[in-house]
Amino acid sequence: MALNDALTDVAGIRVGHARVAGDRALSGTTVVLAPEGGAVAAVDVRGGGPGTRETDALDPRNLVSRVEAVVLTGGSAFGLDSASGVVAWLEERGRGVRVGPDPAQVVPVVPAACVFDLGRGGDWRARPDASTGRAAVEAAARTESGAPVAEGGVGAGTGAVVGRLKGGVGTASVLLPSGITVAALVVANAAGSAVDPLTGVLYGRYFQGRPGYPPAGVHEAALARLAEVRERDGRPPLNTTLAVVATDADLSKAQAQKLAGTAHDGIARAVRPVHLLNDGDTVFTLATGERMLDAGNPLALNEVLAAGADAVTRAIVRAMMVAEGVEGPGGTFPAYRDLYGTD
Repeated sequence: MALNDALTDVAGIRVGHARVAGDRALSGTTVVLAPEGGAVAAVDVRGGGPGTRETDALDPRNLVSRVEAVVLTGGSAFGLDSASGVVAWLEERGRGVRVGPDPAQVVPVVPAACVFDLGRGGDWRARPDASTGRAAVEAAARTESGAPVAEGGVGAGTGAVVGRLKGGVGTASVLLPSGITVAALVVANAAGSAVDPLTGVLYGRYFQGRPGYPPAGVHEAALARLAEVRERDGRPPLNTTLAVVATDADLSKAQAQKLAGTAHDGIARAVRPVHLLNDGDTVFTLATGERMLDAGNPLALNEVLAAGADAVTRAIVRAMMVAEGVEGPGGTFPAYRDLYGTD
């Protein structure tokens, strides 16, 4: 890992969160702000029920090569309106695709994706809007390069749930021997479970070395508690896991898209089942281009691809470990650490 073990370990990348106001609101928006001038961007969507904006622009066959920001938001399709606040903020600063002779004539292309969290705080209409997006990008802009990233029930992870457990935002980074940094930020909000039902271990921990197993009786008590929650709230889960994988490597759009695709493996290691029809799993990638791949090695990209998936897995584990349980008018969502402890 590197520095803060966070997405912001990629120099120039900033992260900001904003939450929807209100006692019965449980939603928010997270903005990943690229360095001024943008970063090469790509996306890979594998969930069966995605809610997205401007993802077609990231196709390697299309014109736009760099973006200034990526928006992750709650509020399902309604919450995609939060990207409008980010677009306005960028336009005011002349950041975007230049479309005229005047430097102010820009069109900011801001890809966005949403998670389903409607009604989890008790108010179905408490959703992110343009003002939430603006607040999140302003929060990102206020941070210093390399600043720590808030995790858990913040931003787009405010109302996130994984299976029946509280999810949220998690982040992780990898410093490769080549000097390249690869990092991930995840909004863990899956229809599937992050917990092995046989042991109580987070699936993602199996890929981080030998996991610690819960003491005798703890897993059984946790299963009983989750059964109570399930019986009380029998609604089918509508979810989505989102991720941004960033690197300081110099990648083409096609290479960035390959990174987005392999990063989905990191979700599949940490959540089971994954990529269902009621998920909208989406991974964005941002490449700032500060470090060149080894031109003499045609497989130099491989270490970046592997690191992206690893960072996503660790970020999901982190999201589950730092999440705090919620009990309110919108439902009961215990945290993993409430049931299994923090070890």
